[in-house]
Amino acid sequence: MKPLAITGVGSVSPVALDWEGFVAALAAPEAARARAFATPASALPLDKHPAARAAEVHGFDANALLGDKGHRNFDRLTKLLIVAARRALESAGVKKDGAFLGALGPDAIGICSSTAYGSLDSITELNMVAELEDPRYINPARFPNTVINAAAGYVSIWEDLRAPNVTIVDGNCGALDAVLTCETHLAHRRADAFLVGGGDVLSEPLYVAFQKLGALAEGEQVWAPGSPESTGLHLGEAAAYLFVERLRGAEARGAKVRAMIAGYGTAFEPPTHEGLLLNASPVAVTRAIRLALDDAGLAASEVDVVCASCSGLSRYDVAELYGIEQVFGTEVAVTVPKALCGEAFSGSSALGMAAGVAYLEGLAPSPLLCGQLPSETKVVVVTAVGYYGNVSAVVLRRG
Repeated sequence: MKPLAITGVGSVSPVALDWEGFVAALAAPEAARARAFATPASALPLDKHPAARAAEVHGFDANALLGDKGHRNFDRLTKLLIVAARRALESAGVKKDGAFLGALGPDAIGICSSTAYGSLDSITELNMVAELEDPRYINPARFPNTVINAAAGYVSIWEDLRAPNVTIVDGNCGALDAVLTCETHLAHRRADAFLVGGGDVLSEPLYVAFQKLGALAEGEQVWAPGSPESTGLHLGEAAAYLFVERLRGAEARGAKVRAMIAGYGTAFEPPTHEGLLLNASPVAVTRAIRLALDDAGLAASEVDVVCASCSGLSRYDVAELYGIEQVFGTEVAVTVPKALCGEAFSGSSALGMAAGVAYLEGLAPSPLLCGQLPSETKVVVVTAVGYYGNVSAVVLRRG
């Protein structure tokens, strides 16, 4: 692929309401993790889920961040994505105080967003109204929230972005796969820049689903992303966008290039037999990373940091780490951002790329799981492992 410039970053996460705070949290991961999980999540009633451990974006006030008008009927994901998008646009020097600056206007900017379960809470809300009350009482203004791409659609309306708007829905890998969609649209000159990323939110139906699957570490059970001793994952929520454009376009408008997207790879390995639905494959991890490196024209020895997607599901974490070791050996630094914020699915893979930008801008890779810290970080590989045998990888390098 032709390298693409990252000129802006915006995020909302359980450890910080902005990207600068997220970077500070990466620099002090233990304290950040303690803050993220210190307060019970309001989405999970304590009387029903006393053993719940989840990371919520505490203190998020849409009125304070977006004003008190125009978003009354938006769901939580939509509000988080709008804030992340607005901050990414401002970070890239494209908008300020709601107005466009310079050469990039509404028709030049699109969205390649992602979510795994984004509309689940809205669907549940309307379903409960229909079942417990009457379908006549369903609020038609909230019905659009049940459509999986509505959140990204509202982002484009709110920020007046008129180029193509795409929502990727494929679980944990979504934000990384949005990179490929962005590259395709830019190559065909359908826009000059895209917001690339996505998000997911915490909700009771999502928690109950993973609880019934036996995938959660609850109460005093061990939660240790990357460790074979971990008994399950902790859920979280997050939203993040990178502002991505062609390098020549960024240089022409005098933008600061924060980092470059240099390569993308994806792979899939089916379950070993038909009775399995879920699958963790180190073979897919290895192949996705090698494809991404080939796309970037880089050797494995040139990679300084791997930003892994380990979440605490030991079966998947062990498979991912083994696949990483097959490509890089045991010396490369491996970080696990989900150790701060929990599993936020598309939000986590978007935060993984944001963390990669922070490493390339000089932050010491953290939280470190294994390997040796590099003297400087020039190349980062971000991975995402899905539950069904799918794996994606993105190569970032210094701008």
